[in-house]
Amino acid sequence: MRVWFHFDPFVGTEELAHQEMIAAIVYQLTRNLTPEQIKEGGFDAYFVDHTTGIYPQSAAGVPFTAAALQSKGDPITDLFEDLAAEQKARTTYDNLLRLIDNPDVREPLKFLRAREVVHFQRFGDANLTKLSAFFLLQNAALPVGHCVAAL
Repeated sequence: MRVWFHFDPFVGTEELAHQEMIAAIVYQLTRNLTPEQIKEGGFDAYFVDHTTGIYPQSAAGVPFTAAALQSKGDPITDLFEDLAAEQKARTTYDNLLRLIDNPDVREPLKFLRAREVVHFQRFGDANLTKLSAFFLLQNAALPVGHCVAAL
């Protein structure tokens, strides 16, 4: 018997939209920088490599890599990884909000932070209710030492 669970398919799409919003904010803040502002702001090394183009990297300058993504193939483990990722994103927004005074930047960041909280709640609901119950029932019927690893 195959059991299907409904997860909100729009969460992934929304995460891409979050990246687009951050990229738009960065673009708006950097598009008209003068050479003097670029140097004074410590933006010169980035500018040499990327001009004012959006290049995904950490605040420390470490480029994004797929190695940052985690997947074990076990739905419960992967959902807990998703929960952790949502909390890390929320903390990043909290840290940015501590440093930024510009209301035109703060308001979108507060919106994005709130969405991370909602995603954390959705992943938590899915993990704690549907999947956990399913796997507990499936594993109870298996011989000792065996467990269901995937749907």
